[in-house]
Amino acid sequence: MSYDESVVIEAPSDSFWEVGNYKRTVKRFDDGHKLCNDLMTCLHERARIEKGYAQQLSEWAKKWKQLLEKGPQYGTLEKAWMALMTEAEKVSELHLEVKCALMNEDFEKVKNWQKEAYHKQMMANFKETKEAEDGFRKAQKPWAKKLKEVEAAKKAYHVACKEEKIAISRESNCKADSNANPEQLKKVQDKVEKSKQDVQKTKEKYEKNLDELNKSTPQYIENMEQVFEQCQQFENKRLDFFQEVLLEVKQHLDLSTTSYSTIYEELERSVKSADAKEDLKWFRCAHGPGMPMNWPQFEV
Repeated sequence: MSYDESVVIEAPSDSFWEVGNYKRTVKRFDDGHKLCNDLMTCLHERARIEKGYAQQLSEWAKKWKQLLEKGPQYGTLEKAWMALMTEAEKVSELHLEVKCALMNEDFEKVKNWQKEAYHKQMMANFKETKEAEDGFRKAQKPWAKKLKEVEAAKKAYHVACKEEKIAISRESNCKADSNANPEQLKKVQDKVEKSKQDVQKTKEKYEKNLDELNKSTPQYIENMEQVFEQCQQFENKRLDFFQEVLLEVKQHLDLSTTSYSTIYEELERSVKSADAKEDLKWFRCAHGPGMPMNWPQFEV
């Protein structure tokens, strides 16, 4: 292997196997705890919306009930119109139930799971995070030590190669210089010989360290995989739990099955029961020609 200054040494990759790159996996524990907080905030905000909508519907129904009772509308159409207020009151109750389910069931479920899954420690981090960090560090330490030795040996080898190249160049220049004396040439040639020996020596050490690193790699992979799988199992539980909660939230939000259908079936019946002929007949009798009348008669 010869040294070439034009060769660019690649920076460490983004691979999980690089020293320290396990931290992204460890970070998922902190991220998971934060995501629990985010999910609870999400549910709390939706519950507040449900409560606000319920209150607005209730206030709207109360206002229009009073207006209708005092207004000029009459008869079966008044009852049909009033059915809208009844619908609003019932829908308001449904959305209050949604609000309660979101907070008392879903929110509390996430809160309790988070408390059971993550254990806060004195230094403001979680036991689960520390265990994963320690596990990866322990798995990586022997291999990282050998990698450091390889990097040092590689650097020494490349420096020796560079020195050899410089020495050979000086030797060539000295040979080409007619004014150079034999003593100078001997000195330069000795330097070339020494640099070649240094190259061979550092190369052997580099190859030896690299061989030791390669031999330790399978054990390194096995140990890192083991810790990684433990982290995966924890994250799998969180993902499954979140899916479970979201499905329950969906059930609480979905009012289209029985709750809504019953309300709107009743509203439809109320509206369809309005009868213009009956209302006109009533008005005729209550306020029109159908009213009784004490016609003037001859009085003694």
